Amino acid sequence: MLNQERENAEKNLKTIIKAAWEDEAFKQELVSNPVQAIEKLSGKPLDLKGKRLIVTDQTDYSAVYINIPANPENMELTDAELEAVAGGQFNLEILWTGICIGWGN
Repeated sequence: MLNQERENAEKNLKTIIKAAWEDEAFKQELVSNPVQAIEKLSGKPLDLKGKRLIVTDQTDYSAVYINIPANPENMELTDAELEAVAGGQFNLEILWTGICIGWGN
């Protein structure tokens, strides 16, 4: 099940990136209002479970971008997140490009 979710998330991320490369208007909307842009593209609501989604246009070859992830030693999980981790149901995948979010199929 988790492998399928990961595959779906990777496929969805590739679709978003491809659309941004091919459509400048979509890319601008993705940067300014990522949830709305992704919902339009997917045709489905995006549930981020209360988290914010931040998109940065990193197509400027004259700049180097570094994403600083949260320090795991300083992360505090909510009771629900702790329960999910204890039950083995919590899956958050951090990639070099950021957090990979799947909206399902």
